[in-house]
Amino acid sequence: MQNLEFTLITGLSGAGKSEAIRCFEDMGYFCIDNLPPTLIPKLAELCSLPGSKVRKVALVSDVRGGEFFDALFEALRELKGRNIKYQILFLEASDEELVKRFKETRRRHPLAGEGQIIEGIHRERHLLETLRGTADMIIDTTDLETHELRDKIRSSFLGEQKRKGILITVISFGYKYGVPLDADLVMDVRFLPNPHYIQSLRSRNGEDKEVREFVLNRPETQTFLKKFQGLLAFLLPHYVTEGKTHLTIAIGCTGGTHRSVTLANEIGEFLREQDYNVIVRHRDIGRNFESP
Repeated sequence: MQNLEFTLITGLSGAGKSEAIRCFEDMGYFCIDNLPPTLIPKLAELCSLPGSKVRKVALVSDVRGGEFFDALFEALRELKGRNIKYQILFLEASDEELVKRFKETRRRHPLAGEGQIIEGIHRERHLLETLRGTADMIIDTTDLETHELRDKIRSSFLGEQKRKGILITVISFGYKYGVPLDADLVMDVRFLPNPHYIQSLRSRNGEDKEVREFVLNRPETQTFLKKFQGLLAFLLPHYVTEGKTHLTIAIGCTGGTHRSVTLANEIGEFLREQDYNVIVRHRDIGRNFESP
């Protein structure tokens, strides 16, 4: 039974759980959608019977389970008591994006009742607050395309493809558009000189050679990189030891176009050189020219 692994997929309605369970199915997991939590221990018992070839199970359990949802923590305690490993993947998105998705699909939010969609979303966030706090991995799908969500899941859960046991996402962003909701570490690099004030660089971005040179050739940038890379070199092995499977590092400047893009690329390259599995994303690049 010790070889049996459970992945619980949960989170906000409309955040992408259906796409997530399809991704796990493609990876060879035995998958069940909308399983009442009270049946989780029974499923574990069946999968552990002699002759069972099921070793990896992924299931979706959320507020659609109604009153059964209250039994989830008891079911997880029972799995732990049987020495069955499990991890929780929690999906979320911004209120605005969730409302947009429900309107596009013309679906009814399970907790909206006769009220507005946003009321159901707020109620669901409150109900899932404790569960979110126990999640092993949180993915904010607000700005993710379907293939990006699938890539993120595959990189995190295909054990043989993971290096050092953790997937690191380095994301650049602009403070004018808000801090990424799923960020674990946030670094503000607005203290560095801003290429926006250089006329020839204003319309370029942090992946262009001229902008990279402007940002990286500053002595304060080199000092920052040395200190921040040293901090990461210290932190990451400890995160791995504690069982963390995913870490999101957010690097922010004003508009997410110049400084944060250059530095996110540099940090991503540094982590790859340390043999970590790294994804670099530029959330706000091209969204607008960076304002001062």
